Amino acid sequence: MGHLIAETLALPGLVWVVAITVAAGVVYGFAGFGAALVFMPVATAFVPVEMAIAAFGVTALASLVSVVPRAWGQADRPNVVLMIGVATLALPLGIAVLKANDVTTMRWAVLGVTTITLIALMMGWRYRAAPTRAARVGVAAATGVVGGATGLVGPIMVLFQLGGQDGVARARANTLVFLTLTGLLTVPLMAMHGLLTAEAVVMGCMLIVPYGIASRIGQALFDPEQQALYRRVAYVIIAVAILMGLPVYGDGM
Repeated sequence: MGHLIAETLALPGLVWVVAITVAAGVVYGFAGFGAALVFMPVATAFVPVEMAIAAFGVTALASLVSVVPRAWGQADRPNVVLMIGVATLALPLGIAVLKANDVTTMRWAVLGVTTITLIALMMGWRYRAAPTRAARVGVAAATGVVGGATGLVGPIMVLFQLGGQDGVARARANTLVFLTLTGLLTVPLMAMHGLLTAEAVVMGCMLIVPYGIASRIGQALFDPEQQALYRRVAYVIIAVAILMGLPVYGDGM
């Protein structure tokens, strides 16, 4: 175990990975979404996509303690649990896609999903009809496939929640609970597919504390009366992450 910790500490760009983890935690606690959108583009500039996905999944343990307890009381629990179950069943298909593609392709996929999500959110797209159970199942399935393939479990779910008519507090709570629990469930599924390495677990464990503290800070900053402000801040950080994570930078910055 000692040599794994030493090797992880010696990784080029680890300081950037830790820094982006802190930023991701603040955004997650503050806006209720965006942690993977912030983390993945930058982290995958330094470590393989599958390692970044697994390590970030481990950090979800911090969210389980820091932000989920409060969000659970505000969430639409029956529908969120349904969507978590469907997304988990769809995750293996996305993981199979991840295994079949090269690193550069998957990094561009991460950035593509991130950029499309950001543009859609900034355009303020919303739907008026109340979602049916079938619609929730479809959204959850699509979320699982995209999440397994790119590590971005949130984009489709975020669009679904922010595009609806729920109040800010409930939409944020639904997203927090869904993303945290689905992220945790990604870890054993990756292990079953041979993509969970000891190095990824060690890195994830190292990131738990800074991520947990940062998410608590973000949660303390959340004010449901300042919806426009917290969305703008999250959008800016996500846009910076996209630029920093472009594959044109090579193996690191």
